Amino acid sequence: MLPFIDLSSQFKRIQSEVEERVIAVLRNSQYIEGPEVSEFEDKLAEFTKVKHAIACSSGTDALIIALMAKGVGPGDAIFTTPFTYFATAEAIAFLGATPIFVDIDISTFNIDPSALKSAILALKNCNTSNNSLPRWPIDKLRILKPKGIITVDLFGLPADHDLINPIAADHDLFVIEDAAQGFGGSVDGHQAGALAEVGCTSFFPAKPLGCYGDGGALFTNDDSLASLFRSIRVHGRSEHKYENVRLGMTGRLDTLQAAILISKLSIFPDELNSRQRVAETYERLISSSKLDIVTPKVPDGYFSSWAQYSILASDKEERQRLLDKLKVAKVPTMIYYSKPLHLQKAFTNLGYIMGDFPVSEQVSERIFSLPMHPYLDENTICNIVEAMGAKVNGFV
Repeated sequence: MLPFIDLSSQFKRIQSEVEERVIAVLRNSQYIEGPEVSEFEDKLAEFTKVKHAIACSSGTDALIIALMAKGVGPGDAIFTTPFTYFATAEAIAFLGATPIFVDIDISTFNIDPSALKSAILALKNCNTSNNSLPRWPIDKLRILKPKGIITVDLFGLPADHDLINPIAADHDLFVIEDAAQGFGGSVDGHQAGALAEVGCTSFFPAKPLGCYGDGGALFTNDDSLASLFRSIRVHGRSEHKYENVRLGMTGRLDTLQAAILISKLSIFPDELNSRQRVAETYERLISSSKLDIVTPKVPDGYFSSWAQYSILASDKEERQRLLDKLKVAKVPTMIYYSKPLHLQKAFTNLGYIMGDFPVSEQVSERIFSLPMHPYLDENTICNIVEAMGAKVNGFV
């Protein structure tokens, strides 16, 4: 069966280098905080064009470390999108803070800056007519303090930080960029992960830059924050190994994963260009077909890392019809995301209901993703589009 993400072809390309680097780690036996970790961090900072890249154990842990460094806890409100993977809001709630959801822009699937501004003002004024606010008694809402924003670069496309960062500054809020899917993307030459004061990413195997297990990283140009990140990721350690100056966690990146990521980072720019080729081919073939499908659009000045190629069917029934066709043709598909976060059981305490975030809800019923990776050839892409019922008159 056609792979949804082809990690096997990628491994064959870098097999000798990966094996050489892994064996070197096995031979020197520095499995924790080995030299490969700092080497990877240096290369990562150079790629992202930031002063500090701090490798850690996962994208989720990167978010938690960032929030801990910002002193987030009970009584704090963090604004984010309901249309993303659970970890974004989970990190907020894990620390006892309250996620405040804000609907998305249907053209980008990212948080809507105008809706964000309205939600911030609504919380400050306890305006319960705004659906972004939890359905709580006024007295409970008044306790919430607007503290920060977590943006999400969904499916590889960076969020609109040119609008979001000034909104945050106007209301004295920090911004954390969740670039777990967006790493490798950019806006006017500025890399995802470096579009806010703090950037976080994931190296989960399915991500554009993935390791062979779990991994993540934080990015910042702030020396003090970088120092905090490094301390928190190792139990709040100071410069002395057994002196702990704050509460932290076990959040280190394993040396083996760092060694693998060094090899993968070397081919990452080329893979990003290949992802762009795949996306352009999908766009050309689907747009020229008679399929009733909305393809993803990238705004001027933006570059997507195409973590996923997600398209919109006309409605839920049409989506199922297309999914059935693809299944018959043995084409794997995924739905990201079938249930927005505000409707997840874990967040029932917030009191959100169906209808609170109509764009996210509408998109969740129409969206599905096609295979996307750098090793898809043109003929395979043609076959995928044809499997949905399109007539592709040769590849041009």
